[in-house]
Amino acid sequence: MTLSANWSYPTAIRFGAGRISEIAEACMAAGIQKPLLVTDRGLAAMPITTRTLDLLETAGLGRAMFADVDPNPTDRNAEEGVRLYREGGHDGVVAFGGGSGLDLGKVVAFMAGQSRPLMDFEDIGDWWTRADAEAIAPIVAVPTTAGTGSEVGRASVITNSDTAEKKIIFHPKILPTIVICDPELTVGMPPFITAGTGLDAFAHCVEAFSSPHYHPMSQGMALEGMRLVKEYLPRAYADGTDIEARAQMMSAAAMGATAFQKGLGAIHALSHPIGALYHTHHGTTNAVCMPAVLQFNRPRIEGVFEQAARYLGIEGGFDGFADYVDGLNASLGIPRTLTAMGVENPDVDRIVKGAMQDPSTAGNPVEMTAENTRELLLAIL
Repeated sequence: MTLSANWSYPTAIRFGAGRISEIAEACMAAGIQKPLLVTDRGLAAMPITTRTLDLLETAGLGRAMFADVDPNPTDRNAEEGVRLYREGGHDGVVAFGGGSGLDLGKVVAFMAGQSRPLMDFEDIGDWWTRADAEAIAPIVAVPTTAGTGSEVGRASVITNSDTAEKKIIFHPKILPTIVICDPELTVGMPPFITAGTGLDAFAHCVEAFSSPHYHPMSQGMALEGMRLVKEYLPRAYADGTDIEARAQMMSAAAMGATAFQKGLGAIHALSHPIGALYHTHHGTTNAVCMPAVLQFNRPRIEGVFEQAARYLGIEGGFDGFADYVDGLNASLGIPRTLTAMGVENPDVDRIVKGAMQDPSTAGNPVEMTAENTRELLLAIL
């Protein structure tokens, strides 16, 4: 089977090795004549970025880039990106990279024509309706990792610099117009990033599958996403040049992010404040939290994960699935605790407060309270 296709769900996706060559065509199809490529500092000078800028320049679309993006992007990064976008007279964004570049790029396009401050659009109630939808610039997204799935998402996670809190900025129109998923762009990821991003995709699928909300389409997508991670993440980790494994992991990442329309849960509710306060890698933090959260949610998810275990070829029902997760983490070099990850003397009260304020709590199958969330966090430390 050739792993190359054009999809229209949940947006227009050009999937396959080598398809970065279509970047200029994709921009023009999205109505972009003068794009600003937004990426992170680590990618700015890498050959995959340089080649993409070359392709844009050759097509007469310029080679403008903004790369002052933190690993956990902030509102201040966004302000600087919007300033550069406006001063440059740009008419769209190429969001390029992992979660940081993708999330920040989407927010730059979103905020380019807005008059209200960014945090006025936090994912609370109908705050998204405050935005001038017609002023949102078009976005072409190009993921270079396989985990976040932000390329198919309607939200970005941005850290409030004043409060050190991660906030979800939501609007239906920041779903990119076109996505280019080229697995060749991911072959340079080192093993620890392959592991962390891959387990981010797995966490999205696990939490979507766990969520009590009704969304059968997401349920099916989450289940198959877990299977793809199970089959292909160990291969991608062992051999970064395995293009089939890289392609299947890109699919799993997009599936996980589409599936979590059904809901996220305690994994993300905890990892968001931990990442904001201690600057940990998001996917790796999710992986560290996952085993304890599975046990925390066991009373409400044991039955559905018996079904998942059968589909995934894992013996032993829920216990077998939990053991599989422990073994997968260990095989990918994931620390067992936050302390082993480098989070020392954490402010437990502040993390619990942040978790309780996070929108992800609403999707957890067991109701989260300050008391049980504290107990859960202490089990992960």
